[in-house]
Amino acid sequence: MHDSHGAVAPVVEPRPARAETTAPAGREPSGNTVAWFDPVSGIAGDMALGALLDAGADLDFVTAQIDTLGLDGWKLGVERVTRNEIAATHAVVDAPEGHHHRRWRDIRELLAVSPLHERVRKRAMDVFEALAVAEGLVHGVPADEVHFHEVGALDAIVDIVGVCAALESLGVDAVCCGPVAVGKGTVNAAHGVLPNPPPAVVNLLADRPIVGVDIDMELTTPTGAAIVAALAGHFGAAPAMTIASSGFGAGTRELPGRPNVTGVLIGTVAGNEQATSLAADMAAVEGASSTTELVELATNLDDVSGEVLGHAIDALLGAGALDAWAVPIVMKKGRPAYTLTALCRPEDVTRLADLAAQLTGTLGLRARTVVRTALERHTSTVDVDGHTVRIKHGPHRSKPEWDDVVAAAESLNRPPADIAREAGS
Repeated sequence: MHDSHGAVAPVVEPRPARAETTAPAGREPSGNTVAWFDPVSGIAGDMALGALLDAGADLDFVTAQIDTLGLDGWKLGVERVTRNEIAATHAVVDAPEGHHHRRWRDIRELLAVSPLHERVRKRAMDVFEALAVAEGLVHGVPADEVHFHEVGALDAIVDIVGVCAALESLGVDAVCCGPVAVGKGTVNAAHGVLPNPPPAVVNLLADRPIVGVDIDMELTTPTGAAIVAALAGHFGAAPAMTIASSGFGAGTRELPGRPNVTGVLIGTVAGNEQATSLAADMAAVEGASSTTELVELATNLDDVSGEVLGHAIDALLGAGALDAWAVPIVMKKGRPAYTLTALCRPEDVTRLADLAAQLTGTLGLRARTVVRTALERHTSTVDVDGHTVRIKHGPHRSKPEWDDVVAAAESLNRPPADIAREAGS
């Protein structure tokens, strides 16, 4: 993991003795408590942790949760600092360089067997998986085989589990985030000189809003990007809330002309009890990996051709819709028609609604908030007569990737059903 814009400072406050971990110290979960991160100068793992500690997360609870992992050789302390005249908390993670670099699958096993609070474990799993997938894409290897310091270093483990424990201490039910600041130029990493923002950060923040800053420094690290990419269900302006507390987490260096801090607001969202309860129910589904509030855009069309409808679906997907589909209906006067629907993130609603209207000529659209739960999944590969076929594994079944099946079938001049059967056996 890269540190937050500089070298790790000496630990000011030593890690306390093991504390009780039976219940989080801090606010009781209310079902509608939200944390909104404001990465005005970027975000790193220690900056996010510092912001949450500054907002009132209990350091004893955080360190006790990290302690349940049974890892030695780390210390976590805090110090009060100022960055461009803004008072902030600097979370000082002391974990020696060169410590054992674990694979993502090693981290997953470590988290699975530890007595962490369940929501801390789930959030940490989500963050590490997002980070491993992003780094795997950079290096062209499966996420399970990612084996380098961005995933396995001890400081990354302390940062990520610490952030998830701090969220639990504050009783946070949902996370959202403002546009993420990124620097320019190049950065030095374990693999040599990389473009800035680093490729893993670009992968993690795909389809999320970023803001370029004219500073030749790494403002957002892969760990910081993974935290908000995996945990934030919404990117954009702060939601309507009643603020309960706020905090700033400091990076190590001073930045020219701006405070080197990540901000956070902790508050309660009023008038959303039903949606929050629904999200909690969906998150409890067996095998749930992530639960996100999304928006369904829809319009009824009785005067467009199949060609127009098909193009609209392709265009919406290409523009960032998470899914798009058409369902046949019968409208007034007995007219056969279609409902065109696009599933999207809240920050994409206006842009995709404009696109749907332009492509179809509709005179009106509607939108409704939905809660989507994605079940746990991972991918493995098998060899079928020299052809690699990916296998998608979910909680209840495994299935060969059909594009791989077809490619192998065409190359081997065999029926796709035979390839699928052999790959799945």
